[in-house]
Amino acid sequence: MALIALAAISAHAQDDPYKAEMDALDAQGETLIKEYRELMKTDPKGEQLITTIKVNQLSHSLDSISDEQLKLVKRIIRENKHNQLPASYIKEAMYDLSYEELKEALDPTAAYYNNADMEKPKQLLASLEKRKPGTPFHELTMKDMDDREVRLSQWVGKGQYVLVDFWASWCGPCRQEMPNVVSCYERYHAKGLEIVGVSFDQKKDAWLAAVKQLGMRWPQMSDLKGWQCAASDAYGVRSIPSNVLIDPSGKIIAMDLRGKALGQKLAEIYGE
Repeated sequence: MALIALAAISAHAQDDPYKAEMDALDAQGETLIKEYRELMKTDPKGEQLITTIKVNQLSHSLDSISDEQLKLVKRIIRENKHNQLPASYIKEAMYDLSYEELKEALDPTAAYYNNADMEKPKQLLASLEKRKPGTPFHELTMKDMDDREVRLSQWVGKGQYVLVDFWASWCGPCRQEMPNVVSCYERYHAKGLEIVGVSFDQKKDAWLAAVKQLGMRWPQMSDLKGWQCAASDAYGVRSIPSNVLIDPSGKIIAMDLRGKALGQKLAEIYGE
């Protein structure tokens, strides 16, 4: 969650009864960010072991504060269905809310439902509806890395679990997440897991180079149209990395599994 964005909300809402609590969390986060910046001045490349240790500690602490912020936002939503207060919080935190949480927050009976700040959260919810669990997969027809036309149905609905991974070579968070995806592939491919990469790239050379560099040994497809690609509309993908996990029958059973959540879900499926 964006600490600064939530701080901005708090700063402008002087009559917000949650302001002091959110301000305290924001202040803690800013202190940690300043610590990180000072640390990077002394060891810009992070070459020292002590730097690595401290960065990991700071990252863990910042994640904990973000978790506390999100808990507070959820409480604000629960406790204020009768007024406009949650609107700005929902707008800023919408990407941190699960599909179920966002749907609950966008309760049509809530007083803030028609607030102007709800426009983008409503758009996000509509996009998530396209890939929510229980939805049949949507066909995609694109080119593979050898310019051959391929369809998603070549792998999906064939009796195996398939992770459709939406990514791009230019996407920093995608590249950071990819070692985790590679690890899951190496662990579960022999047990039946397939991954299909759907690239949001526009430049073929960059796409191919990233596939090789990141060790992605699974099928790839792209129409090289960036955010205008067919997958963006078919699956409602508004940010990457994103993914859907599809069961052997072709039904989506999970979406946006990242980090530990992906490994946990696959361990649940394959029994380890």
